Amino acid sequence: MLHTLEASVVVLVDLQTRLMPAIHEGAVVVAQAARLGRIAQLLNVPIIGTEQSPQRLGENAENIKSLCSNTIVKDHFDATAEGLVDALPGGRTRIIVAGCEAHVCVLQTVIGLLSQGLQVTLVKDAIGSRKTSDRDAAIDRLARAGAEVSTVEMVAFEWLRSCQHPQFRDVLQLVK
Repeated sequence: MLHTLEASVVVLVDLQTRLMPAIHEGAVVVAQAARLGRIAQLLNVPIIGTEQSPQRLGENAENIKSLCSNTIVKDHFDATAEGLVDALPGGRTRIIVAGCEAHVCVLQTVIGLLSQGLQVTLVKDAIGSRKTSDRDAAIDRLARAGAEVSTVEMVAFEWLRSCQHPQFRDVLQLVK
């Protein structure tokens, strides 16, 4: 199923300053998540962030935090246990998820969202873990659980639908 602007919301999970140096290619993960967020912002898709125990792991990277209309501070690995579902804007049923760590907070949050009957897309090139084997296992497991697996560019062009979209050139600049 193609993503639509009206149904989508982006959730950026735990892209925190003290965690990112330990993440395999952490700078790339943050850059891709920020790119997804900037595209969503251009297209008026809401963005929610989460932070796992920020007193220990720091807040989200500034370029991530500034994109989020709301940031949920949590201690549970599954953000749905901390009010994420209630924070989703009404009528938004397609949750686009990026962040860290793929095999812990991303995995448990996505499973929580799926269990609420929501459609979830995991943005493969904007998630990370300390070890690539953990990231890859999480992607495989979530795909089998019913999440769609996509990339930043795939989501962007599905949102646009056409080169006639008024924001096409602006989005194109972000994906190049």
